[in-house]
Amino acid sequence: MATMNSAKMISIESVHILNPRDRNADNFQDIVDNISLIGLKRPITVTLSKSNMVGIEYDLVCGQGRLEAFKILRQNMIPAFIIEADIEDCFLMSLIENLARKQHTPLELLKSISSLIDHGYSANDVAIKTGLPKEYIKSIIHLLTNDEERLIVAVERNQIPITVAIDIAKAKNGEIQKALTDAYDNKILRGAKLQKARRIVEQRQSRGKSLISTSTPKPQTSLTAESMVRTYKHETDRQKAIILKSDVTERRLHFAISALKEFFCDENFMNLLRAEGLDTVPKQIIDLIE
Repeated sequence: MATMNSAKMISIESVHILNPRDRNADNFQDIVDNISLIGLKRPITVTLSKSNMVGIEYDLVCGQGRLEAFKILRQNMIPAFIIEADIEDCFLMSLIENLARKQHTPLELLKSISSLIDHGYSANDVAIKTGLPKEYIKSIIHLLTNDEERLIVAVERNQIPITVAIDIAKAKNGEIQKALTDAYDNKILRGAKLQKARRIVEQRQSRGKSLISTSTPKPQTSLTAESMVRTYKHETDRQKAIILKSDVTERRLHFAISALKEFFCDENFMNLLRAEGLDTVPKQIIDLIE
C-alpha cells in the first residue's frame, strides 16, 4: 500500500469518481492546458475500491479535475497516492477539498457545506478543515437552516452573489434596502443584477422565503383585525423602502448637480465641450443649476 509520500502509476480507467461535480468549462480548460505544458504537479489521491464494479480498482478521493484532464489528453496512466479510507471518509475528504479550493461556484459552496453539516460537522469544524472564516460559514448555515429557499435558488442561478444573499437574510426589514445600497456602492450589484435583486427582495417580503407553486391556490381566509394589521404593516414597510430609495436618489442628484456647477465654471472644460460639439444641455438641468 503506497503512502502519501509515495505515488505510483495506476490506470485511469480503474478509478471510480465517488462524488462527481460539475466544473466551470474555462477553469477546466486552464487545468488541461497547464498539465499539457508542464505536466502533473500533484498526484491524485485514491483508495482501494470496495465496490463490485467490473474493472474498478480504486475510488477517487481528491483530484477529479486532474483525472479528467488526463482523459482529455488521452493518457492511460496517472500518478496517484493510495490511502486507506472508507467510502464515508472519501466523500467527506472530497467535500473538504472542494471547499478549500480558492475558486468554487456559489452552488458548490452551498451544497458542500450543507453536506458537511448533515454529516454532523459544526461551523467551527468546517472552518478549520477548509480555511474559510468561521463567521462566513455561520452565515451560509444561516441561509440553509432558515429555509431561505428563494435566496438560495437566486444564488444557484447566479442572480445575486452569495455575500449579498447572506446580508439580506440577516437584515431586518428596514435594513434590507441598506444592504442593496451597500452592494451597489461596493460595485457588487449593478444594472440588471441590481434590479433582479430588488425583485427577489420584494418577492421574499410579499410571498415569503420559500418558493410556493403558483398552481396551488391559497386557502381563502376571513378578514380579521390581525390580518389587516399585518397588511398595513407590510404596506408601511414597502412605503418606507420607497422613501429610502427616493432619498438616496435625491442625494445622488444633488451631488451630480453640484459637480456640474463646478464644471460649468471651468472655462477650459466648457471650451472642450464646445470643441466636441457637446455644449447643449437640457433645459431642466440648466434650471436646476441656476
